[in-house]
Amino acid sequence: MYWVIPKYLLKGKYVQFAVIIIIWFIGGWFFNYFFRAYVSIPVQVALHINDIVMDPWQPGSFLLLTTAAGTTCLIVLFKYWFKKQQEWLQAEKEKVSAELQLLRAQVHPHFLFNTLNNIYSFSLDGSSKTPGLILKLSSLLSYMLYDCKAEEVLLENEINIMKNYIDLEKERYGNKIDISWGVNGEIHDKYISPLLLLPFIENAFKHGTSEQLEKPWLSVDISVQQDNLKCKIANSKNAMVNFNKLGIGIENVKKRLAFLYPGKHELKLNDAEEFFVVSLWIQLKVNRTVIPNLSKMPLQQIQN
Repeated sequence: MYWVIPKYLLKGKYVQFAVIIIIWFIGGWFFNYFFRAYVSIPVQVALHINDIVMDPWQPGSFLLLTTAAGTTCLIVLFKYWFKKQQEWLQAEKEKVSAELQLLRAQVHPHFLFNTLNNIYSFSLDGSSKTPGLILKLSSLLSYMLYDCKAEEVLLENEINIMKNYIDLEKERYGNKIDISWGVNGEIHDKYISPLLLLPFIENAFKHGTSEQLEKPWLSVDISVQQDNLKCKIANSKNAMVNFNKLGIGIENVKKRLAFLYPGKHELKLNDAEEFFVVSLWIQLKVNRTVIPNLSKMPLQQIQN
């Protein structure tokens, strides 16, 4: 059965499978006859067992034969199905992992494009702030290249990256933007999927504050209670801009949330005429699969 079922039945060779089963059945039929005629019955006679069935062709013999064969077939088919199920689950896991890596990779170019544009504008003006901005960018790159390889990172580091990004953007706007930033609760020893909140900050600057003629504003409020993270990001916007139809940033976050926090998150987007609000709740995972925080290490030590 371990040879016939995988080789013929599971490959769709039903005729060959049927022929082999018929041959096997006929062979078992004759084996059963000779065994009972020359072994079983003589032994019963020698032991003086009463009510000896002398006819080897009893229906019970065939029932025993077919039951044994059917049971073996079911066992083999179940083991094969279980193996294929495990392979399918593994393939699905790898597929989801690949999709998450792709979604995360799509965040990086957008983020780097905006940040490098900011530094480029300062370098053209010969600003003394350029080296400091480059140092901040190197810290962000270190975070993305090393820390973000883990499934989860320290929430504290993720918040620091958001703050660094806002600081870089604030340098470009100067006093032309009003920014409110608040973090409440215990953020230490909490973990979150990397680069999950940053796209909302990116969109707030790219499609919100940058499109306004009047003084723009941005508000970020983060609250952590036990394993519950609440993040509210609000920004002013041009009435003509529709945030719900912008690029791949927000869509990527929605997909990642569905993959990483199924049933453990709630995302609300409120696109009003003059402002856009993101309200996100996440039940943070208990898993602690992280790597050391390399973003705070000196550049020379990281290169070594």
